[in-house]
Amino acid sequence: MWVTHSKMWHRVFTWGLSSRETIAKALRGHSHKVPPAVMGRVLSLKGCGVLPLAGGEVMGEGLRVRVDRIAAFQKVLSGVSAYLNPPSQRQGCVVLNCPALHPKPNLPSPDTLTLGQLRTVLLTDHLGALLRRQGFTVSCCPVLPEDSNIIVFLRVLGVDWPSVPVSWTNDEREEKMLEALQNSPYKEREETDGGRRESEGKKMEGEKERGTLRVNLKRVLQEEQLPGYDPSLGTCTVQRDSVSHLAQLDRATADCTVSTATAVHVTSCQDEFRQQQIAMLWRASGATATQRHLVCGPVKTPGSHLSAAQYLQLRRVQMKEASEMKYGEQVEGQTWDDIIKVMTSATVRFELLSTVHMSPVTLDVQREGSVSTKGPRGGVFVMYNCARLHTLFDSYERGMEKGLYPEIPEGSQLDFSALKEEGEWLLLFNYLIPFSELLDQSGQVLECDGGGARVNLKTEQICKFLVSLSKDFSSYYNRVHVLGEPLPHLFNQMFCRLQLLRALRELYHRALDTLHLPPIRQL
Repeated sequence: MWVTHSKMWHRVFTWGLSSRETIAKALRGHSHKVPPAVMGRVLSLKGCGVLPLAGGEVMGEGLRVRVDRIAAFQKVLSGVSAYLNPPSQRQGCVVLNCPALHPKPNLPSPDTLTLGQLRTVLLTDHLGALLRRQGFTVSCCPVLPEDSNIIVFLRVLGVDWPSVPVSWTNDEREEKMLEALQNSPYKEREETDGGRRESEGKKMEGEKERGTLRVNLKRVLQEEQLPGYDPSLGTCTVQRDSVSHLAQLDRATADCTVSTATAVHVTSCQDEFRQQQIAMLWRASGATATQRHLVCGPVKTPGSHLSAAQYLQLRRVQMKEASEMKYGEQVEGQTWDDIIKVMTSATVRFELLSTVHMSPVTLDVQREGSVSTKGPRGGVFVMYNCARLHTLFDSYERGMEKGLYPEIPEGSQLDFSALKEEGEWLLLFNYLIPFSELLDQSGQVLECDGGGARVNLKTEQICKFLVSLSKDFSSYYNRVHVLGEPLPHLFNQMFCRLQLLRALRELYHRALDTLHLPPIRQL
């Protein structure tokens, strides 16, 4: 397979950064020509992230290298765990703040939570899983009362949001944040009403009298030199819910195990300005955490207006109806209830997370519509193809128990020249090899992107990756008969394919785990 340096360089050197840096140095000063000496360096490269090369040539338009497919299959499938994890473990503390879940002044409920706000919650949950996988310490904000309606609702969607006992209060931190703002250099002079001041106490209602508190956010921006914020931010009157919000952020950063933290405010575009005010108030109180804003576009439902609770219920009913149409009367009992719950959650997550987070999402929520259990339709299609892999290996294990097949040998004992299908190479090259880089991207952006208040973390890529993988896997699986006749001369090719598909099954599990979707073994 020939690969030019300009188009697929990153796939040949999947995460051998030092190797790429070496070649980059050699290429400096040669903007349009590749020095012949570079070819020798490329062919001599070794390492876990470098694909085996069979040859190459220097051409007029650049460097072209030929990947040794057989050696690549052997290398990747014999050490597949290196391709299923981020290339390195990062250090740092990230606070993921979801403004949609803060009291304003009342705690949100499933019936008051909008679809745009639900999108921010699911995105926060997904981002937290990705960052933890990369080694970050992640704290989600705010904590919510355990067994509250919103916590129960989120658990139905597989979101394990941090909770506290109902009796828990954050009064001491609220008082601390209020005092910090009172003593802030950005505080405006107090205003009184006929000498009578609005009381603020332990719950902003104590006996101690204080004046209305106003903070000049424009001065914070100018003196702290914070780029990317709305220039219309001016003087802000501090409300009780703002102090509660700041206290929750203070609690979350206090849980960090490292001295510096990055706070990512995951907010809807409608709430972005308000969240920028909160961020500047936090800064005015003396907080030093780096703050970034991940802004989500609106969720549109033409012809309807649904709350998060109504949307989830609609998708659950549609999922059950679609399952009954396909599987009939067997769709009964706890097992099917669990399947429908997971498939509904998958549908919701893929609908809301497969789009670039800054772009709008448009949903078809007409009652007459249904969620198809066939075709490339996002979450259902992904879960279905993951289940096909489980069914395949269940069939293989039953054949092994009957004595039809021996155990799958180690990769080093197989001849991977038997993998001649182009679809097999595509599954390895387009999915298994680049997966570790995909897992690592959000952390790279947080560590390297230093410009502006907004941050783009490409949170849609896991969902898109899984849908694309499922299309290519489905095409391959429909065309190729994996479990052949139990004849010894056919075993090598069958085992090579099983090795490839076993790695893909594990890839599905790792990717779905970042969405908190447990794999379904059979559909």
